[in-house]
Amino acid sequence: MAPDKDPAAAIQQLTEKIHHLNYQYYQNSISEVSDFEFDQLLMQLHDLEQQHPELKQPNSPTQRVGGTITKNFPTVYHKYPMLSLSNTYSEEDLREFDNRIQKAIGETVEYVCEQKFDGVAISLTYEQGNFVQGATRGDGTRGDDITANVRTIRDVPLQVRGEQLPELFEVRGEVFLPLPVFEQLNQEREEAGEQLLANPRNAASGTLKQQDSSIVASRKLGCFSYSFHCSPNPFDSHAESLEAIKKWGFQVSPTWRTCRNIDEVLAYIQEWETRRFELPIATDGVVIKVNSYALQQELGFTAKSPRWAIAYKYPAMSATTKLEGIQYQVGRTGAVTPVALLQPVLLAGTVVKRASVHNANEIQRLDLRLGDTVLVEKGGEIIPKITGVDFEKRPADSLPIIYPTECPACGTALIRTEGEAHFYCPNDEGCAPQIQAKLEHFISRKAMNIDGVGPETIEQLYQKGLVRNAADLYDLTTEQLLSLERMGEKSVANMLAGLQKSKEAPYDRVLFALGIRYVGSTVAKKLAEHFTDIDALRGALPEELVAVNEIGTRIAQSIQLYFQNPDHVQLVERLKAAGLQLKSTSTAPALESDKLAGQTFVISGVFESVSREELQSLIVAHGGKVVSSISAKLNYLVAGDKMGPAKLEKANKLNINILSKEQFLDMIS
Repeated sequence: MAPDKDPAAAIQQLTEKIHHLNYQYYQNSISEVSDFEFDQLLMQLHDLEQQHPELKQPNSPTQRVGGTITKNFPTVYHKYPMLSLSNTYSEEDLREFDNRIQKAIGETVEYVCEQKFDGVAISLTYEQGNFVQGATRGDGTRGDDITANVRTIRDVPLQVRGEQLPELFEVRGEVFLPLPVFEQLNQEREEAGEQLLANPRNAASGTLKQQDSSIVASRKLGCFSYSFHCSPNPFDSHAESLEAIKKWGFQVSPTWRTCRNIDEVLAYIQEWETRRFELPIATDGVVIKVNSYALQQELGFTAKSPRWAIAYKYPAMSATTKLEGIQYQVGRTGAVTPVALLQPVLLAGTVVKRASVHNANEIQRLDLRLGDTVLVEKGGEIIPKITGVDFEKRPADSLPIIYPTECPACGTALIRTEGEAHFYCPNDEGCAPQIQAKLEHFISRKAMNIDGVGPETIEQLYQKGLVRNAADLYDLTTEQLLSLERMGEKSVANMLAGLQKSKEAPYDRVLFALGIRYVGSTVAKKLAEHFTDIDALRGALPEELVAVNEIGTRIAQSIQLYFQNPDHVQLVERLKAAGLQLKSTSTAPALESDKLAGQTFVISGVFESVSREELQSLIVAHGGKVVSSISAKLNYLVAGDKMGPAKLEKANKLNINILSKEQFLDMIS
């Protein structure tokens, strides 16, 4: 982005652009530009403000850390500001940083080097050894109180004991999504035809903003702690505090190192440029800190960052290679996904032969052609992806890639639903990859979790014609299983015992295992709570389905389409006959009162200090019913901030009673 010749216009333009990028990154977990591009924009603005200080705006992004406060969580103020770090991409800047330190201190300084984990910074506060508050960085001065969500992270101790334990202290860390969990999430989203998560950092950020802590717990987030704050500080150095909090039970990455001078710092950076890809978390650089706390105090802070620390950022890993072909894979839901077949190239320490293209829209956007020289990147993204084409090297006789109109596995004509990016094969009962993927989903850990059965076993069972759907698994005999390769008597006994054990899996797990499109594990739990058996779900009307919290029209339509298929109805009946749990065993909660009996409610908007789920539970607990749409039969609309104007207009037109959160609570008090 080239600045305008008019400095006032250029500052305005850059300020608006950076504010927008900050909002997208911190609030929506969207990275519209690379870190390098963002830093360049910030540097341009900083230089212009230095040249024209009279034009600097009060809310300039050069004067703040970044981010804003969401309305979903209470706001808390940080006792110690959570400032950002200055970034550099060059050895020259690091040596200049060291020169400034030595000039200020008058001697060679010892540093601590740490991996710059690409996650979400959080603050953890402890009183008398007990965890009392978890907060996001927010704007550096105040952040969101996400204590309930942080409690679900196993790496965060809820109680600590140890020597030199102050009554009140704060530990800071980086919350991250482990790479295997991230890859599994993306696989599930791709099969469901949903947009893929761009990188683990965005996924971790989105997870921490969930209102339902059970979703956060299911993501198995990790947390590496990297700093200690207390007044007075019982430790003399940063290294000493890291050793102490590790003994107290905090997870401290073993990758940090004390360096006696800047040359050792540079050696550490060089060593980890490739080693970082061995870690279970994405990293994008190295943080260098002055080790001595006394020297840190002496060096102090600028308005937005400490003078005693700096971040060195590795450039995004990229390479150019030749696109040799496109392979089309068919997933569990029938989504046909293109995968680029590349001339092997070394990238980020591994040889890359395949890259993600996502869908037909992406092929068209990039104008990909076979034989093209393409740019492949693996920066924050774990799965290599094609990001561009070198059109100057395009062969003269190249032809555009024509997306198939028929399923590459079974030849069925592909369909594409309006508004969706993926093409689908509708032959879900006769397309081999779909059938095998459905069976693998059924036996998976989050579904039926059947011991003794794996993808290789499923493939053998399918190839021999022994299994065509999930119900067939429960009809298998010892003799049939002994005919499989590498299946002895002990393996067969384990598999049959695993199948028998799976009959104890709760209703919501079986519902998830069916593989209904858009019905993930969380949606399955909500459906199982609302519709106490599979027959009630099968007979539910569209308006009854969307009345369930977080069940929208798309999910409701998918459920109805599933049960309109006679093969699916037969499958469910066979599973029921086999003894699987297809009804809820939990009893309905006792009513607190009948104050809302016979009354219907729609909840819309965002509410301070209470979630929509909590409001819905209160309505049900007092005998009321929650519906999703406004009609003349509706009794009340509970309205919060940011409610859609169309809903409000319709409610007023139909003379619906509109309640604030406080008015609703008064009704049941």
